[in-house]
Amino acid sequence: MSAVLWPVTARITEVLDIANGTGEQETAMRLLKVVEEAGEASAAYIGLTGQNPRKGITHTPRDVADELCDVIIAAAVALHAFSAVPSAVLDAKLHAAARRLQAKTSK
Repeated sequence: MSAVLWPVTARITEVLDIANGTGEQETAMRLLKVVEEAGEASAAYIGLTGQNPRKGITHTPRDVADELCDVIIAAAVALHAFSAVPSAVLDAKLHAAARRLQAKTSK
């Protein structure tokens, strides 16, 4: 994972906490931001494939990649609301996925 992810998302979280507080409403908004960004990634993919014949091809693979990065950043910011050490939570999840993958490929 990028070395700058956690310091930058910690700073974003700090700024949001100061501006918006840390209550249930703000936590919900941060979760909804993940969904919003995922929708933007989906829209970019639709634009990449030209699925909407009225619009045609409107996006590039780079546009989709950029939107997926926004999803990752928004999710990392939201994760700060649920863990004092979000990097450790993600690391544990990644290691669990790696173990499952290893077990599946070892059969």
